[in-house]
Amino acid sequence: MRLSKAFIPTLKEVPADAVVTSHKLMLRAGIIRSLMAGVYTYLPFGQRAALKAVKIIREEMDRIGAQELLMPALNPAEIWQETGRYEDFGGEMFRLKDRKDRELVLAPTHEEIICSVARGELRSYKELPQIWYQIQTKFRDEPRPRSGELRTRQFIMKDAYSLDVDQAGLDASYNKHDEAYRRIFKRAGLDFFVVGASSGLMGGSGSEEFMSASDAGEDTCAVCDSCGYAANIEVATSELKESGNADEPVQQLEKVHTPEQRTVEEVASFLKLPQDRFIKSLIFMGDDGLAMILVRGDDEVNESKLQKILGASMRPAHQEEVKDAVGAEIGFLGPVGLEGKIPIYADLRLRGMRNMATGANEDQYHVTGVQVGDSFTPDKYCDLRMIHEGEPCPNCGKALGVVRAIELGHIFKLGTKYSSAMGATVLDANGKDVPITMGSYGIGVGRMVASAIERHADENGIVWPISMAPYEVVVIAINAKDEKTVAEAERIYSDLRAKGYDVALDDRDERPGFKFKDADLLGYPFQIVVSERNLAEGKLELKCRVTGDKLVLPESEALETLQAWYDEAWAELSPEQGK
Repeated sequence: MRLSKAFIPTLKEVPADAVVTSHKLMLRAGIIRSLMAGVYTYLPFGQRAALKAVKIIREEMDRIGAQELLMPALNPAEIWQETGRYEDFGGEMFRLKDRKDRELVLAPTHEEIICSVARGELRSYKELPQIWYQIQTKFRDEPRPRSGELRTRQFIMKDAYSLDVDQAGLDASYNKHDEAYRRIFKRAGLDFFVVGASSGLMGGSGSEEFMSASDAGEDTCAVCDSCGYAANIEVATSELKESGNADEPVQQLEKVHTPEQRTVEEVASFLKLPQDRFIKSLIFMGDDGLAMILVRGDDEVNESKLQKILGASMRPAHQEEVKDAVGAEIGFLGPVGLEGKIPIYADLRLRGMRNMATGANEDQYHVTGVQVGDSFTPDKYCDLRMIHEGEPCPNCGKALGVVRAIELGHIFKLGTKYSSAMGATVLDANGKDVPITMGSYGIGVGRMVASAIERHADENGIVWPISMAPYEVVVIAINAKDEKTVAEAERIYSDLRAKGYDVALDDRDERPGFKFKDADLLGYPFQIVVSERNLAEGKLELKCRVTGDKLVLPESEALETLQAWYDEAWAELSPEQGK
């Protein structure tokens, strides 16, 4: 590509609405432009990077025997109603009607469509296993789109689906994807770690996320450097669970007037008690109705853990629902006296706690001297809390770290959740009709591009890993008005293209300083500088973007050095490297 003809609108200034590194650089480097919040146009330079990511994904999916298809983004609502996810997705699903008033949706994922295809075409276990995948536009009505490509409303995703006759087959398909994902992210030059995760609306028996540590990430993960334990904070546990204080003398239950003191901080300060002596009482609406959830005052409820107990439709109860059920406003709630009226679930750390304070279920009042298991008895003790940095690892007991991370990919063992709901069955070896056992596997293409930039950037701009670079080499003609310089730059550009390099030629009539800054901003892995002075000596200048090394060498030696750097850069991204 000749940059004099290319559309790469770089910017000198950082746009005011860009906060994270990848968003700033994707705008500055002419990779994307915003159409509206959470919706971006990929400009030519950015599209080349995205297609590099797609190439890696496609090769590794094909390697495990997956077959590519393409499903509609526009779906009839009734197919989503079969599984209940039309309601479960709530406001995140884009909904519309056609001219005949038929309800339609823009698909955020495609499990239902896969089941529709499978139930219409597959009849016998002999046709399984199958792995089908697509690379396609998805839509989610994200309430707070931000951070550029890290949280959007329209995005490109690779989603794959495995179809097996039983759990053993699913386990094998799941492991294939696990291995493929590790190769994909290694080849893309992305540092990653794998964590246990919540399956959320997808459901199923288990899932894992592939995460890249980054301050720009919107996920939080607990990691143990000692044993390798890692989990999304949504499901992470620690050894710090129960913390009874049974040795303390028992205090009497006492109702205390606490006017306008609602939060844990306010009430604890008013009563002159530490927050860990407070029972935080929250009411949620679940699949089976209201339930009270209890955690210690210095803990936070983990809603992903709670969803497993209360069901997919779980949400915080509305003020009027709370008032009708308990007779008090939010802020004055507590478990004493509510046994048998609504289910009460208490975090493990509350078991055996003495002399606690909590709401009195009467506006403007709290109670002290609450004995857990005596003043009230929960229906069940569960792990309900969000863990904190420094707590002991559940595997080895060493201190856990908590890091921000970008989710690159997510794999799920769906089981028969969707196939059972939609009647996608096959005959097994015994002639019995059984639901197909499914897995689901996703990778965000835009997130791969953004994560590569987050991981590989410096004060001058992007530092692409060679596998993701829109162009691997740029040939810079220092003086575009000097015919000899331009001719030599053209010759080198053509020779490199003939040898298989992905090359750009900077033949623009711009100052050398502008070209050098642009080359660093755009992140070409290698630069070849053609100048009148070096040409007079039969030499070329080389620059390696990742190391900053600059060499002025005779042309033949320069091209040999370029090849060596190039081969080394690719070798570092080999999945087999270091094994």
